[in-house]
Amino acid sequence: MLREPTARPVATSPAFPFKTTLSLEPIIAYWRARETDPNPGVALLARSIGEQVAEAPWCRGTITDLSVLDCSCDLVETLMMAVFPPASFATDISGAVPPFQRLSFYHTPRFADVLLNANKTVKQPLNFDTRTMDIYMARMVYQLILDKVYGVYLPLQGTIIFTVPDYNIGSYRHYGVGYNSTFVDVRVVGEKPELTPEQIEHLSHNLHRADLWHELLPPERFELEGFNILHLVDVTEQEILSELKYDLLERDVLQASDRLEQIQEKLRVLFGRPFLQLGIAAYDEKKQAFVDFGRKINHSFLTKQLNNQDASSGFRRIYNQLLQDRQPLVLQNVEQADIPEDLRQQILGIGIKSTILALLPYGDDTVGLLELGSPNIGDLDEFCIEQVTQFVPLFAVAVKRNSEEIQTRVQAIIKEKFTAIHPTMEWRFTDAALNLLNKIEDGNKNAEMEDIVFHEVYPLHGASDIRGSSTARNEAIQGDLIEHLTLANKVLKKASDFQQLPILDELKFYVNKNLRRLRQGILTGDEVSIFESLKTEVEPLFEYLATNTPELRPVIAQYWNNMDPELGILYKRRKDFEQSVTLLNDTVSDYLDEEEAKAQEMFPHYFQRFKTDGVEHNIYVGASLVENKPFDLVFLKNLRLWQLLVTVEITRRTAALKAKLAVPLETTQLILIHGQPLSIRFRQDERQFDVDGAYNIRYEIIKKRVDKATVLGTGERLTQPGKIALVYAQLREAAEYMEYIDYLQDRGLLTPEVEELELEELQGVKGLLALRVTVKI
Repeated sequence: MLREPTARPVATSPAFPFKTTLSLEPIIAYWRARETDPNPGVALLARSIGEQVAEAPWCRGTITDLSVLDCSCDLVETLMMAVFPPASFATDISGAVPPFQRLSFYHTPRFADVLLNANKTVKQPLNFDTRTMDIYMARMVYQLILDKVYGVYLPLQGTIIFTVPDYNIGSYRHYGVGYNSTFVDVRVVGEKPELTPEQIEHLSHNLHRADLWHELLPPERFELEGFNILHLVDVTEQEILSELKYDLLERDVLQASDRLEQIQEKLRVLFGRPFLQLGIAAYDEKKQAFVDFGRKINHSFLTKQLNNQDASSGFRRIYNQLLQDRQPLVLQNVEQADIPEDLRQQILGIGIKSTILALLPYGDDTVGLLELGSPNIGDLDEFCIEQVTQFVPLFAVAVKRNSEEIQTRVQAIIKEKFTAIHPTMEWRFTDAALNLLNKIEDGNKNAEMEDIVFHEVYPLHGASDIRGSSTARNEAIQGDLIEHLTLANKVLKKASDFQQLPILDELKFYVNKNLRRLRQGILTGDEVSIFESLKTEVEPLFEYLATNTPELRPVIAQYWNNMDPELGILYKRRKDFEQSVTLLNDTVSDYLDEEEAKAQEMFPHYFQRFKTDGVEHNIYVGASLVENKPFDLVFLKNLRLWQLLVTVEITRRTAALKAKLAVPLETTQLILIHGQPLSIRFRQDERQFDVDGAYNIRYEIIKKRVDKATVLGTGERLTQPGKIALVYAQLREAAEYMEYIDYLQDRGLLTPEVEELELEELQGVKGLLALRVTVKI
């Protein structure tokens, strides 16, 4: 924290071990340099100030008695015109303090109102303790020493935010604080500590290592003279919206009364209304009605009508109006507002005299209603709409997410008691359930469900994989982020021509730093971190600039025109990639499902399909899976030939799609041949089937690893676009499939050549062989 000046240099705490003194010499030197300024007016003013300084010896050297500043306020004000422009003196929040101390000797009225106590000492920020602030400012001093003594500039990391009590509204506000050390001189005491380039590099990468900085730059070897300029910018709105976003993304936030109280308090700060009340009503799609939302901290303004939502109720009439207008409803004075009388009395009955009601839209749906109310007439008016529209989407997402989480819990309960059963096997689960019921009725209260195992079933596994999908996805993300940052940088550069804001330079530095890094490659987490920074730091500034600087509106409009209207981000290459993947997956899945329905008619079997970057399917067939239906190996052969035919057609269809895809992705096809029957067991703890027995587990291991298989001696990937790879372990398995391949070649579906390959050893698996055939496209 800032500290009070004393009559002599002194180290005030272990966390801030530097000696500091107040001096006006740096600003006197500034004016002396202006005496020859090419601008005659500036030069004349500077010479006049020089004459006044010459007649005031008290202002030279170290100032130990601050009372002389009060007695000589005219000269102080004249000197400070360099950094406190008269035109903005009444509106700026700026103050001068001895180097990193906590008493202001010169400041604007708003600085005094925001940050100073009655004795001109700086208020203690609510979000910092003294030691934490000492550490932060010691780090700033070290970077200042490195800059002014060693000529090495290191930018400060991040922006410091002061949360300061505002007694006018009985709450608090957030201010971004800039420390200007232009008028702080660093004096070396004794011999200057030498630093090698390696040591400087080491320091630059260890900004938080106070012990390292103390060792290489001993604090007793440096003294600070002059003064800092503190400049505050009110960032309450941006900070509150950022905090709301993170709050509303947390689980169960709308069900926890303490969390809702915190959200309500932040809205009070945002609107400057200490008695603001928050209410939320969620919309139940199945009931077609609004419902009370969890453990609310305040009664919903509509609570008493939630059980009476017929068309004639006051609530329904207002709700229909909200749906029609698609704009928040502002009731600046509930007593005189044009609303149904029953609704008026309900709202007045809970002490609300001005209110805003806003629908919570999610896509084309309405997921809830947001309510803001105040006991004072006029507290909420049309001027509040802009703020409301900024956080309504956050509440909509939270309500939607909460609804989905409730549905997830409901499904979890259902799955705890039941499970989705494939129709082929349903009879077996019914038998097991009946057996369990009989045991319980016979008095065995501790009876458990019997094991459900299907023996002697034959597995078939196939996979249609999208080649290079991970690389293509990363390239799409990288390209979108680079273009997004480039557009943002264009706005920031243009803004610098019209606005001289320090935050613009900081944001340009951040954007350019990420652009340089992205052009070298993308890292895990880049997409989320850069998107969050743009949303919380950059885009709020664009809204301010568009409002206050008309010249910037075209370039800002160009920026927004490139954003996806639904996602709010630049979503071109990723959209193309995802649409391409989706089209491929849907094409494969739809065709597979269509043919699978026909295959079930041949002989009932267990079928499982799931999508990733591609589509995989598992099939189990055997006598134990079906009830009262004879099984013959001819059905197994039929399914194997069916699977190969389907895979050929999938190859042809996906190849035909390539020209239509925004990203020209290709698919590869693989079939795993396993000639021996195995057993599968229903795992009750996981509610799914798994192979049973140590020998059978080898099949699962191969299935999970075979897609990365390479050809022995060449390192070539086994799976290739336009081809089908058939992996096997026993020669007799290949013999059967050679007959199918010969048949398909005769039909003109495959080319004549057949590659017989050995595969490189996989982890834990060796001795695998493969056939590879080419599909006629």
